[in-house]
Amino acid sequence: MDKPNYFVPHGGHPPQTDLLTGRAVFTEAYAVIPKGVMRDIVTSALPFWDKTRTWIIARPLSGFSETFSQYIVEVSPGGGSTQPEPDPEAEGVLFVVGGEITLTIAGTEHRLGKGGYAFLPPSCKWTLKNDSAAPATFHWIRKAYEAVPGIPVPEAFVTHEASIAPAPMPETQGRWATTRFVDPLDVRHDMHVNIVTFEPGAVIPFLETHVMEHGLYVLEGKAVYKLNRDWVEVEAGDFMWLRAFCPQACYAGGPGRFRYLLYKDANRHMKLRPFR
Repeated sequence: MDKPNYFVPHGGHPPQTDLLTGRAVFTEAYAVIPKGVMRDIVTSALPFWDKTRTWIIARPLSGFSETFSQYIVEVSPGGGSTQPEPDPEAEGVLFVVGGEITLTIAGTEHRLGKGGYAFLPPSCKWTLKNDSAAPATFHWIRKAYEAVPGIPVPEAFVTHEASIAPAPMPETQGRWATTRFVDPLDVRHDMHVNIVTFEPGAVIPFLETHVMEHGLYVLEGKAVYKLNRDWVEVEAGDFMWLRAFCPQACYAGGPGRFRYLLYKDANRHMKLRPFR
């Protein structure tokens, strides 16, 4: 596989001469946040994070996607946090798309560059810093872990996408493949954060309609995505946010690979009393 070239937002603002027309859309079934709206004005500061700005691109919303939040975090040189996660019940995944970070888990340091991946279980003791000379950017996906009596909580781990062979989808001749960072049958995990890769011309050949919520951040390339009743063009840097049961499919038109970071909730019974 070629060396990845992930899209990293840089903020800034467009000139006053630009037209307002854009591709951002929020519907009852899906949302698209294109790269062009990830500007300085929509960043957030986080408690106990130094020299850091954050694009919050997903958060639980009643009646929409309710299980996760997703941030794009940019840490300037010398920045980071010794108290990064405020919720002891939250699990997290970090995926680095630019620069380098030093992640310390239970006293052990890990150096993560582009393509580095970390799973952080609830109540995990971790810190993060950027001790390099350039900004570092990573995705941080957070979910309230759904514990099950008799099933242990998964342990923390660190890896790199290049260390995992993509698994081809059946009958696709490798044109559609998924880099899976955890075993789909490991029921300790109640969320999956994977990388999906389509070669030019590859398709999802049916409208997927399922209970899992999705966050899809386009890392590389471009495609046309079918979302509910609409065909939507997306490219590197765009984010798609899909409600449960939103019909979805895509066509990767090329000229290069189309790749995205995919979140989904998994491996749990459905709550029958969600408001108690």
